[in-house]
Amino acid sequence: MTADTVNATLESWNDTPARQAIVDFVEQVTREGGPGYVPPRERVAVFDNDGTLWCEKPMPIELGFVLHRLAEMCETDVALRDRQPWKAAYERDYEWLGAIMTKHYHGDDNDLKVLMGGILRAFAGVTVEAYGDAANAFLSAPHPTLERRFRECGYLPMIELLRYLETNGFTSYIASGGDRDFMRPVTEEIYGIPAERVIGSSNALSYQEDEQGGTLVYLAQPDVFDDGPTKPVRIWSRVGRRPVVAGGNSNGDIPMLHYAGTKARPGLRLLLLHDDPEREFDYTAGAEKSLERAGKDGWTVVSIKNDWGTVFADAGG
Repeated sequence: MTADTVNATLESWNDTPARQAIVDFVEQVTREGGPGYVPPRERVAVFDNDGTLWCEKPMPIELGFVLHRLAEMCETDVALRDRQPWKAAYERDYEWLGAIMTKHYHGDDNDLKVLMGGILRAFAGVTVEAYGDAANAFLSAPHPTLERRFRECGYLPMIELLRYLETNGFTSYIASGGDRDFMRPVTEEIYGIPAERVIGSSNALSYQEDEQGGTLVYLAQPDVFDDGPTKPVRIWSRVGRRPVVAGGNSNGDIPMLHYAGTKARPGLRLLLLHDDPEREFDYTAGAEKSLERAGKDGWTVVSIKNDWGTVFADAGG
């Protein structure tokens, strides 16, 4: 199933307060003459990707891609096998890799810096086209536990929500801590969101003139890490508007969720809760502060277990 075959009726959502909150909000902002009316050009929605639009366990999908590249490097340079992050990649240490973002959300970036150093070295000199092709190919690999390809790990209810918002005059963007160029090859296929509406982390680029019209290659240095308070900054710099809808699932999404709407204009803030070990995963690590904030500020918490009748498009439940 692709984004253009998904209906816009929220069919896979159960009839719960979370679904009703979405419907009520959309009716409010689209009712011309009403106190909460928002013109279509200002109906901007932003969503995190990992853990919000698609599965992020046992580790973010992008880390699987990075792991594959780092393990390849170990085959030609055996000395790397004893150094992180190559050691974790070579030994398939999912625990070390999967804990990186959880530690980040608790304020410990030591392992994240180690990983970023490896990524910069792994992809330095690679063209944006070659990187995109490799990412696209990797996403056809099987998820380690969900019995589906990585590109089939998008959440059907969230894809339906994107279609529902689109039908009601919203323009949706992805604002993710994940790598921008890893997501871009498939966001239109999976979510119906074109590449130009993907905001994410990135490595620095360099232009190299050639006979083919010029080439962009990655440098061994970072550009931006799109997480936490950086998300609202990047949203404004790319979109030029404050969103009225935001969806996330972790502590790193708090500033983006808070930035949606104002006291004078309604905002819908959705926080996805992973509480379904049977159909997906059950965890709150890295989301403790966001759940506390949701309770304090009245954000809409979306329970995978209770609010979704279906999680994945072909799962049947």
